[in-house]
Amino acid sequence: MIYITGDMHGEQDRFSDPVLKKLKKNDVLIVCGDFGFIWDGSKSEQSFLKWLGKRKYTVLFLDGGHENFDLLGSYPITEYCGGKAQVISGNLVHLLRGQVYTIDDKKIFAFGGGDSHDRDLRDDLPAFSVNLPKVAELKQGVENLKKAGGEVDYIVTHEAPGSIKGFINMDDHDMTELHRYFDEVAANCKFKKWYFGYFHQDKNITPHHCAVFKQIVKTEPDAPHK
Repeated sequence: MIYITGDMHGEQDRFSDPVLKKLKKNDVLIVCGDFGFIWDGSKSEQSFLKWLGKRKYTVLFLDGGHENFDLLGSYPITEYCGGKAQVISGNLVHLLRGQVYTIDDKKIFAFGGGDSHDRDLRDDLPAFSVNLPKVAELKQGVENLKKAGGEVDYIVTHEAPGSIKGFINMDDHDMTELHRYFDEVAANCKFKKWYFGYFHQDKNITPHHCAVFKQIVKTEPDAPHK
């Protein structure tokens, strides 16, 4: 079974959630960006990453706007479940932008990255960059969706599509090319449900769009395609 949650920002106690204690060997937890556990490369951090990789369930995460992208980029890229990913440690894996994975017999389109509200505070820190996706990553996402026949079961992202901005108090001036890109994805791809973090809300926005934060939600396998 696939479970989804939102931004963790390196908070270790998030893994003490009673829901996670019930997960089994073939279960999967996907974190929708701002994972935050690959931050300073310290011994204590490396120890915790190894601990995460030894969980009986699999932890998959997207990057958000608050990551140490230089450190994250040091991990090698490999093939994973039909797409490209970075295996951090054991069962802990970073899902790359624009990739389509087959996980638990479900097709999942993953696309991390996004803007940051405190970008001005991070411009002088080279290891921490506001990492909006590159053009090549956007094109790769389109190509991979075409290869999947324009249909997946779930979409997991950090940012949300711009079309639902009115439901989550996002003004027009907050719109980026990534929001517009996600609108194009929504218009050209069939999916059962779209999960995203960023807004720090736990809320079903529409029948097909779900904001996730601290709750751990189970995917809905019987939902119809949009």
